Amino acid sequence: MLLLYGGGSAERSGILDRVRASLEEQQIESVPFGGIVPNPRLSTVRRAIDAGRQAGVDFLMAVGGGSVIDSAKAVGYGLATGEDVWPFFEKKREPGASLPIGVVLTIAASGSETSNSAVITNEEGLLKRGLRNDLSRPRFALLNPELTMTLPWYQTACGCVDIAMHAIERYFTRESPAEVRDSMNLALVRAVIRNSRLLKLHPDDYNARAEIMWAGSLAHNDLFGDRHTGDWACHQMEHELSGMFDVAHGAGLAALWGSWARYVYKDDLPRFASFAVGVFDAFTDFTDLETTALAGIHAMEDWLRSMEMPTRVSDLDIGLTDDRIELLADKCTFGGQRTIGQVRELGRKEIADIYRMAR
Repeated sequence: MLLLYGGGSAERSGILDRVRASLEEQQIESVPFGGIVPNPRLSTVRRAIDAGRQAGVDFLMAVGGGSVIDSAKAVGYGLATGEDVWPFFEKKREPGASLPIGVVLTIAASGSETSNSAVITNEEGLLKRGLRNDLSRPRFALLNPELTMTLPWYQTACGCVDIAMHAIERYFTRESPAEVRDSMNLALVRAVIRNSRLLKLHPDDYNARAEIMWAGSLAHNDLFGDRHTGDWACHQMEHELSGMFDVAHGAGLAALWGSWARYVYKDDLPRFASFAVGVFDAFTDFTDLETTALAGIHAMEDWLRSMEMPTRVSDLDIGLTDDRIELLADKCTFGGQRTIGQVRELGRKEIADIYRMAR
């Protein structure tokens, strides 16, 4: 077994020793591989593949959050197929196999512990790309809210934002309304906001930690809506932002969401208004849906600020020059080869406009 983990926190918290002791008790040999960082790197994945190949492992155990789990998924493809994994993430080839993966979750955020997706950054060109394939969906995930209690507030807040955004991306869609799907996503966002506020006051609140951890797993395993039906423009734009500037994913989403919302809300006023009502109990003026929609956007940004999250890219100490914006927009469209978004179709020009609004 290849045991993958991140930095020193897994060792300092004692969770790594607990996992090793449990494996030894069951007479399961493990090979440790640490040093996986946020926005996980392709070069690290390749080193882990080499380590796993030399050890002849047949199972992967990820101890950590989304970065470790996503890395494990990429490693699983490489070890099972014997191929370089980057063409899989470039969508040039489909992986035909993956080693089985287990997870001990220590950060509630990405939902990678129950999803079929992984995101990896290639340092050459600072390209951040995602891959979805059920072959790498973890065989099991152990969710213990107590393991998240030692997280710094910033990581907890970033995780809460990421979870909420997974549901929000699914809610904002041009697909025909589906009452059950829409209601579940709105309820999940409400639950995340409520419990995040509890954690801000009481970081060791077990029940709030449990609600956030469960919400993270539910929000991104497609039970609340297939990803093909969501908007995902903010996620795509944030991938380029964090790929270039190595920011935390949740913080990057927070910095972009308000600008995206203000850019596109008039293209679907009823849905933005229902979001405002369903999540924030905004007053509905049926003669003026725009006011209701803007109230929801404003309330969302108020929540982000209360979480000490950025609402502008400059809050991340990043200066978005015009050249950087054009480069980000070019990367986001794969050199002008694709558009993103469902509420409004966004090409290179529109994406650059949103980056400018957010800087």
